[in-house]
Order: sequence, then C-alpha cells, then structure tokens
Amino acid sequence: MAAEPRSSETVRGTCTAMCPEPERKQRERQKRLHKFEMLAGTENYMVPTADPDKTVKEYTRPAAGKERVQPSELRPPAILLKTVQYLVEEIVPKTDVPWVEVYNFVFDRLRSIKQDMTIQQVKGKSCVSVLEVSLRFLIFSSYRLCEEPLGSFDPKINDTHVQECFSRLLSSYELGEHKNEPEFQSLFLLYNLGLYKAFHHVLLLSTSIRESPVVKLAVAVNRAYLERNYVLFFRLIRKLSFLQSCAVHRHIEDSRQKMLQMYNHAFSSKNCSYPLLHLTHLLALDSPAATVDVCKKHGIVVDCTVHFLKTTFKNPGLLTCKRSFELIDKKQGDRTLSDIIKGDYPECT
Repeated sequence: MAAEPRSSETVRGTCTAMCPEPERKQRERQKRLHKFEMLAGTENYMVPTADPDKTVKEYTRPAAGKERVQPSELRPPAILLKTVQYLVEEIVPKTDVPWVEVYNFVFDRLRSIKQDMTIQQVKGKSCVSVLEVSLRFLIFSSYRLCEEPLGSFDPKINDTHVQECFSRLLSSYELGEHKNEPEFQSLFLLYNLGLYKAFHHVLLLSTSIRESPVVKLAVAVNRAYLERNYVLFFRLIRKLSFLQSCAVHRHIEDSRQKMLQMYNHAFSSKNCSYPLLHLTHLLALDSPAATVDVCKKHGIVVDCTVHFLKTTFKNPGLLTCKRSFELIDKKQGDRTLSDIIKGDYPECT
C-alpha cells in the first residue's frame, strides 16, 4: 500500500481543464455558474448547463481542518497559463455587460490561479507570467473603475491584491532574469509614488534595470512629485505609457489640489488674473470646463480667467478620482485591452 505523501512534499496538479470536473458539476447543480460559464442556449433553464470550455475554477478560501488538496483539483502550470490566456482574450474584451462584471469574474478566477500556483509552489517563468498579467489587469482596473460606487468596486481591496502581486513578482525577479522586469519595476514605483520604500527598492536595482528608459522616467516622475514640482510632474506624466499612466493615476487628483493651493498662494491678487487655458494645460485637465469645476470646489473664482485669492481658498478634501482622456485614455491608441494586459506571456500548447 502506497504511503500518504508528507505535507512537506510539493503537490503537482493533474487537472487538464480550466475547472476540475467535480467542481463544475457541483456548481451546476447548485446553480452557482456565472453567466460567462453557461452553455449557450441554456442560460434561461431552471438549471443552466455548464460549458466545459468556459467554466473556470473559482477561488475558495482555505478551510481549517480541510483535507489535503488532491492533484486532480489542481491545474499544472501549462493549464494555468492556458486559463490566463482564455480570461484575457475571451472575457476581458466583453462589451455586452458592465465592465465591473467582467472585473469581478476575472479578479476571482485570477485569484484562483494564483492559489493553485502557491499550493504547487510554482516558480520561474510561469509564475512570473501569471503575476505580470494579473498586475496589468489590476492596475488597469484601478483606473477603469475609479468612478464606480464603493458597492461595485472597492479600490482598497484591489490595492491589497496589487501590492501582494508586486511583492511576489519582485521577489521572483531576484531569482533570475526576465525581459519585462524594467516595465514592472517602473509600474511599482509609479503606483507607490512618494513612498520611501519603493524608491529605495529601485535604487538598489542592477544598473541595467535602473538605467532603462522606463525606470529612469518613473524615477524622474517620483522626484518631481517629492519636490512638489507639479508643473514638471504633469509634463512628465504626458510621456508615460498607457499602463504607466494608469498606475500613477491615483496620485493625480491629490497633486492637482496641491498645485492649485500653491498657485493660489503665489498668484493671489485682487487686480490680476490667470489665463484659464494655460491653467487647464498645466493641470492636464481635459477641458476648461473641467478646470472651472475644480477651481469652484476650491473656492477659486473663474469667469473668462482665474482669480486666485488667499482669503477665498478652501480645501474640499480629497476629490474623487476621475478618468482622463488627456492623460490616459488617448494613450491606448489602437491597441486592444487584451493586447495591453496579456503582454508577452508564453504561448500555450
């Protein structure tokens, strides 16, 4: 009789589908299939049928006292990569449902993929590829859903997973060379703009990574942010890529408010005014109307020009982040969202 594998031994998955058959059948019986997983034509049945080619293993929290996970419940690295490819190429581009629904499905299934990786102690290129795709998806989502109500999208939960992915990815980079490392080192700094820990981490990188154009630009943005040189800060942000801009987006509204406060102090005058179009350009806002709106929230009077006055300025608190065509959306160009998120993960055979 074969001995039971010791808990210290690494489990190797043997499931060759995106979802183990027992889970697929159980969720079908319990009516817990997502609409993306239902066999076409059965969506309105009392018990919709699961499509084996579309059903993806969902994330489940580890339960205390639960028996050891069986190899048949785990997907090996090649199947995990195939599942990532399916999510990015078939689910992410969907436009027939609110994108927050796409986010919730992909978020959960990527979390399940990372769970399978952790249990199997997957390392190397497969691990890095999954984490890179996960980060691109999460960083884009933090921007795409920034205007959603808290009940639909929780930026703090998303941020927690971004930081966890970064921690694991950066540790993986220390074990070998990976061609996308400069991209993600720059994203790490831009996402964590102004944090000493992030900047110190970048300073300790190898010269080849630190001197790469994307990392040098991220360092310049970080320096401008720390020095409160907001004119330079917004000028440099215009040079960032689409995904880099998504990463830095959560710091933009705060920077605009601080810049307005500085300008209100420096140009405070009852007799002089500031050109509205020029201020719109400096703040990198989409239109003069957007500038007027921001100014009014800070007690700054605007007609055809901007009238800065120390006595009328007010701090409305941190304003809600909004999407920006000028700084971010237009940079996507003709690239599909799938192309941006998938990057160059290995082809699945």
